[in-house]
Amino acid sequence: MNSPPFPSTLPTPDPVPVRPVDLSRAAAQALGGAPDGASAFDSSLSDFSSHSGTDLSALSSFSPSLMQDLMRFERLSDQRELIEVLAACVRHTQAVAVRLAWDGHELTLTVFPQQRLVHCPMAMDQFLSTELAALRVLRVLPAALRPPGDLALARVGNPAFYAPLAPLLWAVALRGARSELLPELSGPAAFRVAPALHLGGLSLPAAMEDCINWLRQRSVNAREVADWHGIGRERASRLLNALYLQSGLIVSRTHPAATNEGWGGYR
Repeated sequence: MNSPPFPSTLPTPDPVPVRPVDLSRAAAQALGGAPDGASAFDSSLSDFSSHSGTDLSALSSFSPSLMQDLMRFERLSDQRELIEVLAACVRHTQAVAVRLAWDGHELTLTVFPQQRLVHCPMAMDQFLSTELAALRVLRVLPAALRPPGDLALARVGNPAFYAPLAPLLWAVALRGARSELLPELSGPAAFRVAPALHLGGLSLPAAMEDCINWLRQRSVNAREVADWHGIGRERASRLLNALYLQSGLIVSRTHPAATNEGWGGYR
């Protein structure tokens, strides 16, 4: 049997920012290291800081669990994908600023998961019409802007630049660079669409709409999703990622349909 998937990380309950040394020690312990292993994590954190173009004082405002998630993708690949950063941001409900580059252009997306908003300095429709698979994450920083209605009015951006977060999450999942399941969904699992999920206003191909209606009625594994008419493995992975980012996916590791790596057949 294959090794179990990377366990899902959970937001830490303490919202109080920690100093860099405390962040390093807490995250080292979260990664399974002993307290005296904090120095090794300090080195990894410095490497992450250098690669991201970010100083440690800025990173210290991230919760240790969010920092752990971001560093996990840093270790797995030379280049973090936008969907990975968005997934971590949404999972830990912490606002972040993501500096992106593509085709000679750069901009910063500021994501507010609690308010389900995103700030983009260009029309969101225009941004989503770009080649999303070509986006490169240059750096990830704590959000400098605040959402509309925040008391710190001086830090609230142009209201015209704020847009709902759902279309961005949906488009990046379906058309972004990642074509495999997010780590939180890989391994033995059965999936079902939450009854209350509302996808109004999102671009939804007919085959995927039929598949989603089917997933509202039963729990199935990833192979069964891939076998649905007109889906296939890559579109199944993208669809499940998209549903997860919309908080509309029920994931069970104990259901009889949950199979190894999500692709073995269940009979």
